[in-house]
Parts: sequence; C-alpha cells; structure tokens
Amino acid sequence: MKVELGDIEMAYIVRGDGPPVVLIHGLAEGKESWLEVQDKLEGFRTYASDLRGHGKTTLGNGKGTLEQLGGDLIAFLEEISGPAQCVGYSLGGTIVLWATAQRPDLVTAAVVTGTSAVVGRQAAGFFEERIRTINSDFLAFANVLRKDTKLQLINPGVDLDAVTAKRLDAVGDGGGYINAAKAMLRLHEKPLTPLLSKIKCPVSVIGGEKDIFCPRKAADTMLSELPKGNYHEVPNAGHLMSVDQPELYANTILTTLQRNNYG
Repeated sequence: MKVELGDIEMAYIVRGDGPPVVLIHGLAEGKESWLEVQDKLEGFRTYASDLRGHGKTTLGNGKGTLEQLGGDLIAFLEEISGPAQCVGYSLGGTIVLWATAQRPDLVTAAVVTGTSAVVGRQAAGFFEERIRTINSDFLAFANVLRKDTKLQLINPGVDLDAVTAKRLDAVGDGGGYINAAKAMLRLHEKPLTPLLSKIKCPVSVIGGEKDIFCPRKAADTMLSELPKGNYHEVPNAGHLMSVDQPELYANTILTTLQRNNYG
C-alpha cells in the first residue's frame, strides 16, 4: 500500500487486527524486515513502512535530519494508523523516541530495540565513512555493507549473502541511506538524551546480549533518563536480533506490547 505524506509517497504493509502498532525499521533495511515479527504479533493491527528513500518510499526533499524522519512518522500516525504503540529498531528507535517526545497524544507506548540516543566519536566516523563510500563507489559500499552485516550477527547458521542482498535491495540507489546516516550523524553533536525525560508513556528498551553496535551501556544511558523505562534482553543475539533470534525477538516484542496494552 502507498500514501502521500507531504513531499513523499510512503509504502507500507498492514497485517492483523486489533490495537494499532507501527513498526519502524533501521538503516539499510525496509518494511519487509518486519514480516516475521508481524506474523507473530497476534491480536494487533501492525503497520510496517519504508522510511524516506528506503525500499519503495520516495526520498522527496531529504534534509538528513531526525526531525524530518520523525515528522514522517507523525504524519503516518495522523493519516493512517491513529494513536498507536510504536516499535523502532536501531535508527527506527531514535525516530520513535523523537516522535514520542514531540507528540505524546499519538504514541501510547514505545518499544525501541538495538537503539542508542547518542552517537559517539567512533560511531560518527562510521557514518561519515559510509556516506563517503556510497557517494564514491556503490560496489565498494555493497562490500562494506556485507562486512557490517556480518559484524551485526553472531548466529553462524545465518545466510549472510541472502541477508545482505535484502538490505541492498532496501538501500536502492543509496539516497535514503545517505539521508538517514546524516540524521544519525547529527546525534553526535546533538544527542537525543535531553528529550527522554519528557517522555511520560512506557518505553521498553530491548537489546541483544552480544550487540557491539548498541551495547547494554547505550540502553542504560536511555533508562537513566526515561521516567517509565524498562529493559529486556534477547539472549545470544547481536545487533540484528530479528535475524539471529527471530522467534525470541518477536515474542519479546509481543509480550511488551501486550503488557502495555492490557496492563
């Protein structure tokens, strides 16, 4: 399905019936990365969209800011789902946190997975290098993305090439990746942390036990500021929890959504 939201045409997938849940993917991913999770979220109507410039969503006038990406989420909540629980993975988690702080009337509860509210010096260098590579040599970027994907996984049984191919498909011509990477890069100078104390709804932070990109320290930083934060860990999982431990990951999200919805 597609909808016009401001300067973009956003593509999204809808599954199930029940209270609404909006799912926001990470960098170099697309709405299809949520399909296995959506199938497990029984009792909810789930919406998974492609971020600006990813998958089948157009880039529009990409400004490379979290404010713009968060505004896209707010527009989706206003036009399509209505007030909902929002789940964001990695980049998607920062988008969800920003939107929750801005529009508490639209986000009833938040779940952020593999997420950090601040980008350190090393991570900033990571984003800068990826932007340079994708601008200069897309084939080289494809090789780099394969290496990045390998570092985000710990399950030796995963088909690395298949996972990388899906991510490259979501990246498309690279415009959305660059736009989103620039937004994340801005968190180095302007962390999201000061906004967290303004979030009054429940926020569940989910982390992979062996995630080297967003380790437990990143979760603890957020939890120290969130008035209603709680933590859940997915064992034997790296950053790509949905690939390393798909069933455990989906069930953790489902349990969290059920608790938020039914108390």
